[in-house]
Amino acid sequence: MPEYTDEHARSGIDAALPALETWPNQYPDYEITVEIPEYNAICPKTGLPDFGHLTIRYVPDRLCLELKSLKLYVVAYRNVGIFYENAVNRILEDCVAACRPKRMSITGTFSSRGGISSTIEARYPR
Repeated sequence: MPEYTDEHARSGIDAALPALETWPNQYPDYEITVEIPEYNAICPKTGLPDFGHLTIRYVPDRLCLELKSLKLYVVAYRNVGIFYENAVNRILEDCVAACRPKRMSITGTFSSRGGISSTIEARYPR
């Protein structure tokens, strides 16, 4: 199998994805947890499907993520070649850009492949 390249490493980071929508928050200082048990994407090196469970936790400031747009955004990853680590960080960046929360974390727990499973977590503020 050929070595990993910079192209593999950057795959999916700039992929066009649906916009995340928001709605105005009405209350201060509470936490929202969103579970997405059916995340999938494509490994940019092997072309094989990757499956995982995403958990988004955040304390909203002025805006909350609109869940239908979040679903469409996550479903769009099905056609994107992207590594787990890049996906979790990209999702965090896009969600933070959309709703500007007080804090946010994204955890991706990915299904085992070849006897190895991974959990990736990214947090804002960094």
